[in-house]
This record gives sequence, C-alpha cells and structure tokens, in this order.
Amino acid sequence: MNTIPLAERIRPKSLDQFYGQTHLLGKNGVIRNIIKNNSYPSMIFWGPPGTGKTTLANLLANESKRPIYKISAINSGVKEIRDIINKANSSSGLFSNKTPILFIDEIHRFSKSQQDSLLSAVEKGIITLIGATTENPSFEVISALLSRCQIYILNPLSKDELESIFNSALKKDSFLKKKNIKIKDKDLLIELSGGDARKMLSILELVINNNPNKKIITNNLIMDCIQKKNYIFDKSGEYHYDIISAFIKSIRGSDPNGSVYWLARMIEGGEDIKFIARRMIILASEDIGLANPNALVLANSTFQSISVVGLPESRIILSQCAIYLATSPKSNSAYNAINNAEENIKKTGNLPIPIHLKNAPTKLMKELNYGKGYLYPHDFNNNFIKQEFLPDEINKNIFYKPGKNIKESKIEEWLKINWKNKYNY
Repeated sequence: MNTIPLAERIRPKSLDQFYGQTHLLGKNGVIRNIIKNNSYPSMIFWGPPGTGKTTLANLLANESKRPIYKISAINSGVKEIRDIINKANSSSGLFSNKTPILFIDEIHRFSKSQQDSLLSAVEKGIITLIGATTENPSFEVISALLSRCQIYILNPLSKDELESIFNSALKKDSFLKKKNIKIKDKDLLIELSGGDARKMLSILELVINNNPNKKIITNNLIMDCIQKKNYIFDKSGEYHYDIISAFIKSIRGSDPNGSVYWLARMIEGGEDIKFIARRMIILASEDIGLANPNALVLANSTFQSISVVGLPESRIILSQCAIYLATSPKSNSAYNAINNAEENIKKTGNLPIPIHLKNAPTKLMKELNYGKGYLYPHDFNNNFIKQEFLPDEINKNIFYKPGKNIKESKIEEWLKINWKNKYNY
C-alpha cells in the first residue's frame, strides 16, 4: 500500500496534464494568456473542493519559474505571513524580476487583521498573492484586498473530465498500473464525487486498498467501503444539500429536536458554520418573518457572534439560535409578498410612477409637477394619511397578506382601520 495519497501521486506537473477549467486554460483562456504574457496579477481562485485550485497555483509557479510559498489559513497567522514577506523582500535580488508567489489555501478563514497584513506586500509587488477559497470572496475577503486581486471562478468537474482523471490514474500511477484495475460502475464513482476530483480519487483508492484481490470495481464494493469509512457527510455533494434541507425543514416544522440533531450532524461533519448561520438568517425572514421579527435580529447576531468566537464554542450559539427559530411562531407572508410583487411585475412591466411619488430635487422637476400632491404622513394624526402608492393599473392589488399569528393579526387590524375598503383586509 502506498502511503502517499493517490490524488497527490497523480497531481498534474504541467498544464497538458490538467483536466477541466477550459474557460481559464483553453486556447483563449485568461490564465493561459497570463502565462503567455508572463504578467501575473495577484488572484483568488474561487471554486468547490477538488477542482484544481492548489494544482493551478503550483503550475503557475512552475510555468513562470517563480518561487512559491504555501500556507494554510487553518494553521497560519500574521507571524507566518510576515516571515514569508520578509523572506521574499530580502531575497528579491536573487529572483530578479520574478516576484515570489504566496499561495494561501482557504483564505476565507483568515480574519480581517490577517488579511490586512497582506495589503502592503501585495500593493508593492513584494509578493504575488494567490488565494484559494470555497466561499464567495465578496463575503469573506476584505474589500481592500479584493480590489487588488483578480477573481477567477473554478467550476465543478464534468463527468467526462472526472472519467479522464481516473482513467489517467489507472494508466499512469505505478502502484495502480501493476494491479490492472478495471472500473465497472463509473457512474456511481463520479456521482459520489460531486465534481470533486480529489474526493473521487480518495474513494477509488479506498475501495482498491480495502479489496486488494479485486480487479473489478463494482457498485457493491464502492458502497460497502464508503459506508464503512463513514462517508456520511459531504460538504460539497448531494448529501451536503440533503442535510441542510433536513435542518431547515425541521426548523420550519417547529421541531427543536430535529433541528439540533441535523445541526450536530453538520458540525460533526465539518460543515462551514458560516454557511449554517447564513441559512438561518434566510429562514428567519422566509419562514418566521413578521410573526416574530426578533428572529432575524437573533439570526444576524448569531452570524456575527460565530465569526468572532469560532469553534468549538460556536456550536452552542448555533444551537441556541436553531432552537429559538424552531420554537418561534411561523409566517411566510413577507416571502409571499415579494414573490407576488415580482410575479406581477413580470406581467405588467415597468408601469409609470405616479407623479406625486416622484422626487423633485431641481427647479425643472418642480415645474414639471414632480412630487405635486404628495401628502407627508407625519403632518397628519397617527402619522398616516390615505393616498395612492401604486400605479393606477394595479392600485387594487394586494401583495402582502398577513399570516395567521398573534403579531400579524394586530398588523391586519391596523391595516383594516387605516385602509378600510381599499385593499379588503
């Protein structure tokens, strides 16, 4: 048994060996042109696991004959960054015009201060930064650093690309070549990978190692091995979406026990806690909304808190929020309201804005009667005066329908008193 993982053994050593990402590496691909022109900007590779982010960084370093420093955001901090920057700065003469590459895996896990420590070196050209992330850099990377980098999106690998990768592994890897392995059920192996080449190769290697006398890889062998090795939670594949679905549906169904159970499954499986918190923010509006407006406040506070605290303590904060949301009264009225409004717009198009609702910042606009007839609600009793806020063509339409809960019952009563017969509340 080879102790070096299969994915590492067959990692591409040249661009010709790289599968996928043709939009970046094809004939007219932007990365291909960067290499051709030998002009390397700082960049961030954004894409799912196993799509070639680390490999691509290595190939860029090889093609440009630049030194490359590699760190992981999981176990590195500001000190490590500064040490590398100082080394790059002091050695710049040795590399002439070839700026060293600093590759940071999982850059989204860096704090603001850690990301700040990169700014000066990137701006001065002491290093060329290549960051890899599975998370949207717009949310996870500070704007100052983002503005200094080009963002390149890597896509999940296609079925054909994945098949090419494991066929190449069987032919070129010296260990597997000797075994003369045949894969009977390719589709299952590809399906389980979820577009992640590294995961696919890990499963393949697991099956082969656990069945040393088997020459043909079947569905039964694959399923038997992944169950034994607890391949239960997949952060990027179908199961990832199934578990978050179970979690959300448990909260929507007001079951705190189911909610906590699926939350624990995700945490134990290594799910990104920020992903969990973001989904609870959405749910707080979509499924609870006006029935308990504090739900959104708590969900947002949860996201902020776990960003500061981190694991393992964040699991307590997430649990508190999940239980609170599960036991809150439910309403999807806000969700339905915006859906109804958008559906109406698709049918009616850009209806004219009533002139009394238009803004009149200039003399000309005032002469054109922009804003004329608008009644300022604060000039009237209870800060309300009945007037028209919809285009004439749809002025009877109702988009918001109060949910059947204590808070929205009060809202409905208020609407009836003020709007009387206009909206038939």
